[in-house]
Amino acid sequence: MSGNWSDLRARTGSGLAMVAAGALAIWLGGLPFIALAVLVTGLMIWELAAMTRPEGAASWPAVGLGLTGAAALFAVVFGHLWFLTPLLILPAALGSFATARRDRAIFAAYAVLIMLAGYALVALRLGVGPGVILWLVCVVVASDVGGYFVGRALGGPKFWPRVSPKKTWSGTVAGWFGAAAVGGLFAAAGAGGLALVWLSPIVALAGQMGDIAESAIKRRMGVKDSSALIPGHGGVLDRFDALIGAALVVLLLVPLMPQTLFGG
Repeated sequence: MSGNWSDLRARTGSGLAMVAAGALAIWLGGLPFIALAVLVTGLMIWELAAMTRPEGAASWPAVGLGLTGAAALFAVVFGHLWFLTPLLILPAALGSFATARRDRAIFAAYAVLIMLAGYALVALRLGVGPGVILWLVCVVVASDVGGYFVGRALGGPKFWPRVSPKKTWSGTVAGWFGAAAVGGLFAAAGAGGLALVWLSPIVALAGQMGDIAESAIKRRMGVKDSSALIPGHGGVLDRFDALIGAALVVLLLVPLMPQTLFGG
């Protein structure tokens, strides 16, 4: 296999493994889901800190920030103690003011978004139910898969060439249609209302913007991938960047919609 599809086998294998682990955690809920969210969040903070450290700087502060992010999120979500939510900004504060850092403002802003997204995922799973998480993940995956295959097959004008040279308008729009199809399937299965058909593309767009934001940071830092943890995908941040934007938008949308929109 060569050309545009050379990474498909690695992407498929690691993708299936992530889907299996994620599906199990979503189904189990509770502590297993919290543990997965905490792990992923901590790894993303570590990758962001590693990407933004000055050239030649020690690597251990990035590890420490990742552990801090994981511990802070666990403290906030495990005890359901609202007064601990300021801990979510701890990695951003420490990374910006207590360690050497390139582009402190960019690190701080994106670190806060990562922490809020981790919190959003747990809050949605525990507060609304597995249905909303399953829908959210399916929308992001459908948008990503649709964009990957259609974009590479059809090509065409670039969506934002200065930031993400590989993304095309054909793939972006295909992602919206894929997301709408997911919303329609959930509605047809009785797992949600018809509003999911038009909400899903909005969530997909938020996910695409999350992907673009991470691409912009990588481009600014001069790196191809956030790390090499996941074969065919790069790092955890490379794989879950879309979920950051999507989860935050869904957390904002849920209070505006009936709780019965999703299966509990």
